[in-house]
Amino acid sequence: MQNYYYTKPTDDVVASKNQNYKLPKDYQIIPTSISAKLWNYIARTLAALFGWGYSRLFLKVHVKGKHKLKLVNQSGYFLYGNHTQPMGDVFTPLTIASPYRFYAIAGQANWGIPFIGKHLVRYGGLPVGENLQESAKLIQAIKTLIHQKKVIAIYPEAHVWPYYTKIRPFSNTSMHFPVQLNVPSFTMTTTYHKPKFGKRPKIIIYIDGPFYPNQALSHKKAQDKLYNKIRETMIERAQTSDYQYCHYVKK
Repeated sequence: MQNYYYTKPTDDVVASKNQNYKLPKDYQIIPTSISAKLWNYIARTLAALFGWGYSRLFLKVHVKGKHKLKLVNQSGYFLYGNHTQPMGDVFTPLTIASPYRFYAIAGQANWGIPFIGKHLVRYGGLPVGENLQESAKLIQAIKTLIHQKKVIAIYPEAHVWPYYTKIRPFSNTSMHFPVQLNVPSFTMTTTYHKPKFGKRPKIIIYIDGPFYPNQALSHKKAQDKLYNKIRETMIERAQTSDYQYCHYVKK
């Protein structure tokens, strides 16, 4: 069992080789050239194929509630998940939502990951803004993609904690988007269970929703209500975990 040490639940316990990587100022979030669109399709197809093998055979992932996503198939929507798999959280969602509709909000350090950052994250990643200009670009990209009926995943805990079985604190700021755009949200909660063979846990991902913002409330109250519903749902699902593969120790 691997030990991870932390001082507070918002710590980053896993560092990539290019942890301080920053995108250039002229970075285009949604590539529009013909060659980029072609590679976008190819990259997504290859990533989805790899995702099926990696998540189902290696991670032993089982998804429950996937059919619920079909209830809003004619709409863009948001997926909120707990961040517990460094690679799985990149590839497994491509086996849950359509790989050709899927995007994920991610820190810019992910673009610095060798190969994956350049060839995969580039086409499905939406970089978190480091300043007002970059944040404005992200907001505009999200509006465009939701209008195009795409799926946007958000890991509100921000930092990955491998195989962690609880839901860490996160703010309600990421619930601003579904409230502003008046679109549904789902939760995608990863849980860990005792395996029949070996030490690596069985993974069950629960899909819950759709959760709609209450447009009769003010923006802030609607955001708070959606946040509470999403967080409560994730906590309830996480409590079904019955196996610890990694141990977290507070310093």
